[in-house]
Amino acid sequence: MDQAGIPEVEETEKTDSEKLHDEIVERLARTRQEYQEIVMLFEQSELEVNKLTQRNATATGTLQRVQSQFERLPREEIRTAYDAVLDAQQRLFVVRGQVEKLQSEKEHLEKQIELLEIADSLLSEQPLLIQDAKPSANTTELLESLILAQEAERLRLSRQMHDGPAQALSNLILETEIAMRLFDVNKEEAYQELASLRDSASKTFQQVRDFIFELRPMMLDDLGLIPTVKKYTSAIQDHTGNTIRFGVTGPERRMESYMEVMIFRAIQELMRNAIGHSQADQIDVQIDVGDDFVIVKVEDNGNGFEIENLEDGQGMGLNLIKERVEMTNGDFNIESEIGEGTKVTFKILESVTG
Repeated sequence: MDQAGIPEVEETEKTDSEKLHDEIVERLARTRQEYQEIVMLFEQSELEVNKLTQRNATATGTLQRVQSQFERLPREEIRTAYDAVLDAQQRLFVVRGQVEKLQSEKEHLEKQIELLEIADSLLSEQPLLIQDAKPSANTTELLESLILAQEAERLRLSRQMHDGPAQALSNLILETEIAMRLFDVNKEEAYQELASLRDSASKTFQQVRDFIFELRPMMLDDLGLIPTVKKYTSAIQDHTGNTIRFGVTGPERRMESYMEVMIFRAIQELMRNAIGHSQADQIDVQIDVGDDFVIVKVEDNGNGFEIENLEDGQGMGLNLIKERVEMTNGDFNIESEIGEGTKVTFKILESVTG
């Protein structure tokens, strides 16, 4: 009791599930705030695009008038008209790039909010599940990784696409405008410049298509896992020159959407590891589709590694795949030795969707 005779209320220590729930709620609030800021910037950038589009249209109209009177107008007025168009287009391309980047970040945050709200709802309705499971000290970090890992890769690729091929295309278009001006000076040189620009634009366009496929293969939603993996392995073989063998047993049926995404991302990660880290030049990908399960095997002839390193925090991608598989009550197994390559096999139980 205190001095006033009022009994003190003992503060009970929060359970692990309550601590995790608090962390989710706090992260959800921060993410919503960040989303609102991105939305505001996105709307401002869209207004700027509209203004610059009008400015570009005005400058283009002026240039067309100048071109119709090309022989009678002074050189300075012609140069000013060209410069105005180039400046307007350059500013428009830059701001459009900002809009695309903000749109990507906005969609990324929307997905984060959706997943965090699901986690919040689950912990609110069934707070004892995690407590009963006796989570380890890094439960929060694990949950965050599972929530964010899928979308983090997409965000990384979208930024790479914006900073790489998208900017390159913007520069190519501007350089094309400059090449067009060469027609008044040296048409042969202008044609050569345009031919070079066309080849560069074609290569950049292919890069964009590759990025989009990495970001989210549309055929994964339209056709399903098997056709998408078949196309992906073929594309990797064409791009790297490595031998990629892909095989399927069982019916090529559709699965739950989240299951198809999880398996495809796992295969992506395993193939990247094989090529990038293990220096493999031969990879075998095998998918066995049963009535209520899927077994995936990815085997390479790379350098291999010591399995013990996974327990020391290395191989974060492999550990994340393992955690995801085990969360679906599946099995995960990895075999590897130095100089002997690596074989990863995992089995997932799931329900048939038709």
